[in-house]
This record gives sequence, C-alpha cells and structure tokens, in this order.
Amino acid sequence: MSDMNAFRDAVTAWAAGGPGDPARELAGRLSVRTVVLLEGLSDAAAVGALAARHGRDMAREGVCVLPMGGAMNVGRFSALLGPRGLGLRLTGLCDEREHGYYAHGWERAGAGSDGVFVCAADLEDELIRALGVDRVTELVREQGDFRALSTFLRQPAQRSRAPEQQLRRFLGTKKGRKIHYGRVLVEALGQERPPAPLDGLLSAL
Repeated sequence: MSDMNAFRDAVTAWAAGGPGDPARELAGRLSVRTVVLLEGLSDAAAVGALAARHGRDMAREGVCVLPMGGAMNVGRFSALLGPRGLGLRLTGLCDEREHGYYAHGWERAGAGSDGVFVCAADLEDELIRALGVDRVTELVREQGDFRALSTFLRQPAQRSRAPEQQLRRFLGTKKGRKIHYGRVLVEALGQERPPAPLDGLLSAL
C-alpha cells in the first residue's frame, strides 16, 4: 500500500469515528497540501486517469484524491481536513444536485466558496457529451459490454430516453462498471478537451 493510500485510509477511519492521530502524522510526513473530495470511486478513477494523461503524480505533489462514499459525507471530511481541521486546502468535484452539501461543508470548514467544480448532471454525463454517443458506444463494444448494452436498450423504460441518458444509466447498472468506465472514457478523450469541471479541477491543483 502506498503512503498516500495509507493517509486516505486513516482519514476515512477518522471520519468514521476513529482516532485522528494517524491521519495527522501521515499528513505531516507526506507533506499533504491539498485534498480532492469526491463522491465516489468512479470520480476518483476519472481524476486519476486525467492526471496520468498529463504526466502528473498527485501523491508526489502532495495531493490526496479521496472518494468519500457519497456527497452527504462531505461535511464530516471537510471539517476534519480543511482550515479548521488539519489545515489542508480543499478541492472537490460533485454533481449539480449535490452541490449544496459541498457548499455547506466548505462553509462549516472555513474554506470559503472556491475549489468546488460542478458537473451538470454527473461526471459520466459530462464525459459522454464530450466524447459523443457514437464514440462511447464504440468504447462499450471494445470493452466487451455491447451485448449487455443491447439488452439494456431493449428495456421498455429506456425507449423514451435520449441516447446520452441511456448510456449514462447503462454505466450504473452493474457494480464496478462506473469505476471502470471513469478511467476508460477519460483515456479515450484524445484531442478532445476534458469536460470543463474535470479540466478546471486538475488545473486548480
């Protein structure tokens, strides 16, 4: 396990009611300066893939990418890590419907209002629109999931939805699929500019 993973685990345990000393010790030893608070593992996969595309090593730069297991946990994590806790700089990426949790968490942590980058629906929606339906469908085929997608699209509930919405819902139908495609979609961007929230987040780090 890398040291930054150990810090991430220590913070998660602290947020769950465990001791804070391990996180404090690791933050100092690793010179952690910034924490990226994300809703879940698929967002972390996408951020990690984009950082790798730009040749950046987040851990070496003192940046911890931390999936919280849901946006409602942001208040607890930001309080522990922000200016009124460990004194680290906070950044984050969230869905539009979850922005209120982040705004409230930032305020309680004394972090001001900067550093939160908001996706219109969610990050998968942003990436699907950036790549286009045809390219995402091609990627699904390349990943061996086209038969599952075809079966999904035959469901009556999907027939009235736009293709972008269908793909977005498909990515959430199987455990681990969103995490896998968070990386795949970012790596497929090629010359396309990353979605504005993701691009803004990386630029701010």
